[in-house]
Amino acid sequence: MKKFLLSIAVLVAIQVIAPVASFTQNIRIPSSETRRMHHEVPDQPYLAPKPDVKKTPPVPGLSSPGFFTAQVNVDANGDNMLGDAANEPSIAVDPTNPDKMVIGWRQFDDVLSNFRQAGYGYSSNGGQNWTFPGVIEPTIFRSDPVLGVDKSGNFYYNSLTNVTGNFTCNVYKSVNGGATWDLGTDAHGGDKQWMAIDGTNGPGTGNIYSCWNSSYSSCSPGFFTRSADAGASYEDCVEVAGSPYWGTMEVGPDGELYTGGGGSFDGVIVVKTTNAQIPGSTIAWNSVTYVDLDGYLSGNAPINPVGILGQVSVDVDRSSGPGRGNVYVMASVVRLSVTDPADVMFAKSTDGGATFSSPVRINTDVSTDNYQWFGTMSVAPNGRIDVIWLDTRDDVPGSFMSSLYYCYSEDQGATWSINKRLSAAFDPTVGYPQQAKMGDYFDMVSDDGGAHLSWANTLNGEQDVYYTHITPTIVGMNENPGEQALLTLTCSPNPFRDQTTIRYKVPENCSVKMVICDLYGKEITTLVEKVQTAGIYSVNFQGGNLPAGFYICRLSAGAHTTSARLIRLNGSL
Repeated sequence: MKKFLLSIAVLVAIQVIAPVASFTQNIRIPSSETRRMHHEVPDQPYLAPKPDVKKTPPVPGLSSPGFFTAQVNVDANGDNMLGDAANEPSIAVDPTNPDKMVIGWRQFDDVLSNFRQAGYGYSSNGGQNWTFPGVIEPTIFRSDPVLGVDKSGNFYYNSLTNVTGNFTCNVYKSVNGGATWDLGTDAHGGDKQWMAIDGTNGPGTGNIYSCWNSSYSSCSPGFFTRSADAGASYEDCVEVAGSPYWGTMEVGPDGELYTGGGGSFDGVIVVKTTNAQIPGSTIAWNSVTYVDLDGYLSGNAPINPVGILGQVSVDVDRSSGPGRGNVYVMASVVRLSVTDPADVMFAKSTDGGATFSSPVRINTDVSTDNYQWFGTMSVAPNGRIDVIWLDTRDDVPGSFMSSLYYCYSEDQGATWSINKRLSAAFDPTVGYPQQAKMGDYFDMVSDDGGAHLSWANTLNGEQDVYYTHITPTIVGMNENPGEQALLTLTCSPNPFRDQTTIRYKVPENCSVKMVICDLYGKEITTLVEKVQTAGIYSVNFQGGNLPAGFYICRLSAGAHTTSARLIRLNGSL
């Protein structure tokens, strides 16, 4: 592995920032303008919602077997409010009760102004229904929402304001599932800030970390802070080796902290510290490692004119399996080895971030003209890697019509499931709130049962925020276009009250297993588990004792897998 070829001036600058940091792998000399793009500035006055706001039901048809989608920014009746906009969502899920979750976003009350506020919504039934009470501070300019949750289930909302031109951030805390928030705590901050909370059992448990773009900081030259008292206060700012920007942060299984993003050298970097978890410690940056993704971060692309193509996602395997401690990096980048405006690229480290593998392209389309943008990654406690992105491959060449795509890996990124399309195509250029972009990022949290995604689309003809839960079994590792014709599964009646009949076709003599799961993939009961010959079968499922809601019937027959969604209702049909 080659060392950096740097000028003496650059070497001196690095030593001033972090004399203990070790740099690895070759990177290119930077474009100094990149990190200074897309900062948040209040440049238009607040516009209140019109008193006669029209409302429509959310667009249906976004749910299929194995996943469901619900609009988040809705009124008390669950209806969409026309004329507003919502984008740049971030999500947190209560680890003590995954039915409880909160999503924050940039709320524009009227698209005739780009004045944004700190919108939020919460759910207590697994994302099936959402309550949108309003914004945290009405008529106060706020942007760049980032949410987190500690291992006790307390939620935190990190929000940027720039009313006085100093890019300060406040972190708000909720102890009741996002229903109400405290008055907020000054957390220093700056533009494109991100946040991570230590959920380990080590000395840093409950620590809150935040890092932001060094070019727009309230406490320059610093651009990183730590809270060691559950958010009651935030320490003075310090610098981060390598100056990462447009990226995320994550805590590893032993309390180590990784910060990913664009680097001072116009590439993607990962910065590591092992002692930030020690309260009162002077934070030392152990290493800054260049990650080759065969591309670079970009903004001002035609598909998102005054935004970026997405942030750098960094996450860590915290399982007890063979991948424990692996560090994963993924981003939508403009390719270098081929001419492609945006591909979702992935790399991994098996040595704690010291070195990274060669890049792997996650999207499998053969065209080099499509945009795969807003790539977002998260890692489940069992080590599964989930990846989503927006994709233009399904429409005419040159169109910006985008669909949501998903795939996952269960073997530490060695192999990936098929690219699965999860939404209809939508036009990301409609519904601009006097600001020509869909925001700068989506956000996702994974648990063993699936992925919890917060994202934005324009299926309502305007920018709105949605929650989607994705069960990985909908995308079988061996799935192929002809598989559904071989293995079929139907349920009738569906929705049902007390019972439903499940009919299925087995394509060959093989072992068959049918289970009922909740939306997070947790098995509730096994209906079939035996060897069956090729043919058509039926089984009666008595589900009258289950709570009303959504369930998954998952059928495996030999190498084939399929699933269907069940809806259990209260009362008479």
